[in-house]
Amino acid sequence: MLSSTSLLQSATAFLALLSNVRAAPTLYGPFSYQQNRSTDHPSISQLKSRDTSFDFNGEKVRAVNLGGWFVLEPWITPSIFEEWSTSKAVVDEYTYTKTLGKSEAQSKLSNHWNTWITEDDFAAIKKAGLNHVRIPIGYWALAPLDGDPYVQGQLPVLDNAIKWARNVGLKVMLDLHGAPGSQNGFDNSGRLGPIEWQQGETVSQTLTALSNLAKRYSGDSDVVTTVELLNEPLGQSLDLDGVQDFYNKGYDTVKAAGSDFTVVIHDAFQDFSTYWNGFGSGKSDLMLDTHQYQIFTPELVGRSPSDHVSAACALGPQLAGTSKWIVVGEWTGAQTDCAKWLNGLGVGARYDGTYTKDGGSSYTGSCDGKYTGTVDNLSSIDKSNIRSYVEAQLDAYEQHTGWIFWTWKTESAPEWDMQALIAGGLFPQPLNSRQHPGQCD
Repeated sequence: MLSSTSLLQSATAFLALLSNVRAAPTLYGPFSYQQNRSTDHPSISQLKSRDTSFDFNGEKVRAVNLGGWFVLEPWITPSIFEEWSTSKAVVDEYTYTKTLGKSEAQSKLSNHWNTWITEDDFAAIKKAGLNHVRIPIGYWALAPLDGDPYVQGQLPVLDNAIKWARNVGLKVMLDLHGAPGSQNGFDNSGRLGPIEWQQGETVSQTLTALSNLAKRYSGDSDVVTTVELLNEPLGQSLDLDGVQDFYNKGYDTVKAAGSDFTVVIHDAFQDFSTYWNGFGSGKSDLMLDTHQYQIFTPELVGRSPSDHVSAACALGPQLAGTSKWIVVGEWTGAQTDCAKWLNGLGVGARYDGTYTKDGGSSYTGSCDGKYTGTVDNLSSIDKSNIRSYVEAQLDAYEQHTGWIFWTWKTESAPEWDMQALIAGGLFPQPLNSRQHPGQCD
């Protein structure tokens, strides 16, 4: 378990990060602080049993994100952004499409959408023993706004993805990953920079996007099990009462589409074990999503491999005690932030001391083989640490509803690439096999 001193140190570092969040590069999935869970939760038995295509009470979600497909992220596909590595004029999908213009962006992104993930990937995901994929998509694919540089054409490919999932026996979780104005200022929202969601008409525009998404796939509830209202709204920089109001309206919007989708809400980086207790009382089919990364402060990335494992295991009882279905919707095998451009295009890593934002960083270890590379070329120590860490997280996160690994594939980030981790023997196959049994006992 984490000590109170460690929590205090981490919290201090987190507040320092947040002071510059509007101008900061992506902190992909800021960690949330988990405190001792409340003991007055409603019984988990109060969760509604549903006659749907997936039983969230009786089965575990074992899933992977299809990141970098319909929402670009420079660290997942650095080749797309390489020509701007020096100028840094292009850092996200917004600046990519604005710089290229509609015609060229349409041509290049259409090729990307049709080649990055294919039906063969769905077959491989099913073969690996998974039962869901989570598919991020931006508002601009669903309800584009006048003046935006984004291009469209994602939805016919998403239609194909639903068919591919049906063909191989996978379920799909749809995730609105970017909102008008950006809900977090991260490049993975589509636009790096200021957080302007909740200003002007951005919330109502987000609801329109959700309505269009839910209506389009309302007839596919044999495959589509959930719709996530919004990925990673940065609660510390938003009006949290407004976030809750949006969640209530978003729930009604999705249900009004005539579907039987479970509605997923992200924890907004608030304590998942306490903050959301009681929210949505009376609403059935409501799931909480929390993202767990241990690398986005110097303190976290400085943990020893055994400390990473212990921290992951400590989450298990907290997850088990929540009153809602809860899925760890993003997590990784990485114990470093070494992956090229993980912290933003042109930004270094805390792990090797090359990160210069937010007060800088100090050297913990070498990023050799982890900045870019392959699983095969990782050191034997790195391989053992990743396998151990992955196993601990699987054991912890299955103490409630389940997990969704980030991400299925990358161009060159071996710690994050599930497909490559499986091929390299660092992600268990079958999923219940263990080289490090009993870590969370």
